[in-house]
Amino acid sequence: VQLQASGGGLVQAGGSLRLSCAASGRTFSSYVMGWFRQAPGKEREFVAVISRSGTVTDYTASVKDRFTISRDNAKNTVYLQMNSLKPEDTAVYYCAASTGWKTVATTSLYDYWGQGTLVTVSS
Repeated sequence: VQLQASGGGLVQAGGSLRLSCAASGRTFSSYVMGWFRQAPGKEREFVAVISRSGTVTDYTASVKDRFTISRDNAKNTVYLQMNSLKPEDTAVYYCAASTGWKTVATTSLYDYWGQGTLVTVSS
């Protein structure tokens, strides 16, 4: 599967952005989908994950209650709605697909990665 992330940009603190990740192929609904981010000089970290059906989600603590992950299997797309953005959310955001069935947060358990989209939050 090929993943194409979009929707990043420059936003002021407190603002919102919605990231999208479009997947190729006809088996999108068979993948657990995750969002990760990598800030300059830091390791890539888990942000959010959603199950194949969309009924189970999980978030890293720092974004819980601010970010929402969702998916539309008919459109082969996963979304990340980001509200109340903070300067520390600045990073390149990546979507990823896992062929496993668990909603995992470990980067090594994801099989396919998108190219990343830059989110910059100014103070």
